[in-house]
Amino acid sequence: MGAFVGDLNSSFSSEPEGDVFNSIWKEYEGVVIKSLITSFGLDFLVQDQHGGDVDTVHNVRGDVAYKNQKNKADYDNRSLYSNADYHSDPRYTSIVRKAKKEFNENGTMIKDSYVKENMVIPTGNSSVPRNRQAQLDHVVAAEQVHNDPGRILAGLDGKELANSPDNLKFTNAALNRNMSNMSVEEYIQWCETHPEKVNWNGKKGEPLSEELKASLRKEYQEAKAGMDAKINRQYYTSSKFLKDSAKAMGLRGAQMGARQAVGFVFLEIWLAAEQELKQICPGSELKEMVEAVAEGIKKGFENAKTKYREVFAQFGQGFVSGALASMTTTICNIFFTTAKNFGRCIRQIYASVVEAGRILLFNPDRLILGERLKTASIILATGASVLVGTAVGELIGKTPIAAIPGVGPFVQTFCSTLVSGLLSCTLLIFLDRSIFMNKLIDVMNSVDQTLDNYREIADCFEYLATKLENIDFDRFRQETEEYKTIAVELVSADSEEEVERILLAAYKKFDIKIPWKDDFDTFMANKENRLVFS
Repeated sequence: MGAFVGDLNSSFSSEPEGDVFNSIWKEYEGVVIKSLITSFGLDFLVQDQHGGDVDTVHNVRGDVAYKNQKNKADYDNRSLYSNADYHSDPRYTSIVRKAKKEFNENGTMIKDSYVKENMVIPTGNSSVPRNRQAQLDHVVAAEQVHNDPGRILAGLDGKELANSPDNLKFTNAALNRNMSNMSVEEYIQWCETHPEKVNWNGKKGEPLSEELKASLRKEYQEAKAGMDAKINRQYYTSSKFLKDSAKAMGLRGAQMGARQAVGFVFLEIWLAAEQELKQICPGSELKEMVEAVAEGIKKGFENAKTKYREVFAQFGQGFVSGALASMTTTICNIFFTTAKNFGRCIRQIYASVVEAGRILLFNPDRLILGERLKTASIILATGASVLVGTAVGELIGKTPIAAIPGVGPFVQTFCSTLVSGLLSCTLLIFLDRSIFMNKLIDVMNSVDQTLDNYREIADCFEYLATKLENIDFDRFRQETEEYKTIAVELVSADSEEEVERILLAAYKKFDIKIPWKDDFDTFMANKENRLVFS
């Protein structure tokens, strides 16, 4: 699947009245080409798996292959189930002894947890009917607990888990033996297919009542929920699960990062080779074309070297999106099993979100608000196009075409990429052509420009404030008062002689150099003199 996200030229802007089709196709040609390159040439770098990258309790209980072979070995090498070991466990026998003691000393009867009738504890050769004899039952069968892949994955002791108080309930001997080691749903189904063997109250052939079915299911679900909670808590907080998850995140991140980085390099090679081919004159020989391609490949590598920062940026974005996708897929597989393409969709979603977030939050290209929002919208829209293309690929995968050896997978990938490319370009044209969108972007840009103006004004005030900090305000006030006194005297002067006297006094007071010598009129009468105020 082509990676359409994270490769957009944020400087692109097209007016609705312009030749939008040529400008868009030219600007986004690299996106489409890189999509084809990664789909057909680099998809092997990221191998999604059915059920994600990490073993979960839900998956190992289903028909899903183990991701960690050690976990599989632990399950394959489990000990054989021993009925005697489970029923002779001290946790089991202590409950039975306590019930017998209370019955013998106080006559306390036991109530059937399923049938809801009183029972007795049989002693010796008891003549009490089986449907009145109390037996301690494993609600979730002990053999089922022992062979549970989830329990083994969590590393819990089977006898301890099966003989926990929540999983031990008294019922009558007839029902207990009739159920044997079946689960509740298995037993109910078995009763429907073997009605003549049903024996829950000492009378063979009597079907289970709806009340009894509900009681059996209720007790089983409660015991199973408590047991699953212990298993989940033990496994999902274990170092084994955390290490496997971290390893999977790192591996998937590295794969996605490599895919993005290599795709960027191949894109530079393609564009450089394309440029060289365009410069070949009509009528050229095949040799010249081959040489042009070789020169394009060389220049493409050189261009990629000069853009090494972008290569690392592509790797970093791919790593983040791959790691987040792996983590999300693992969390999902705790509750349900994901298909291969689910992981692909999650990766594309995160690729879109990571790139859009980088544009909106960090703004590496220093775009104004409207252009920033537009670029993020384009990224998200293109990511949505990839998801639609993936869905189309899924549908084609269910047709006979996909089953053709050597051809089906390529047809499926090509159609998926084609749909993604066409849909993404349609959305790009809409975003660039729409008058409403362009007006909205202009409004956002004006808001950002106004804010920039206020920022510049604030910067100027801050600069002036730093200058003012270096001023001697006491001296400034003193000089201001002196200037004020001189101004008042000048206003009150009655004659030109008085004004001259005040000004000459001010010159002397402030040590200002007078730009003439002797008498002013005599000085000015000499044409060779120059009056210069310094």
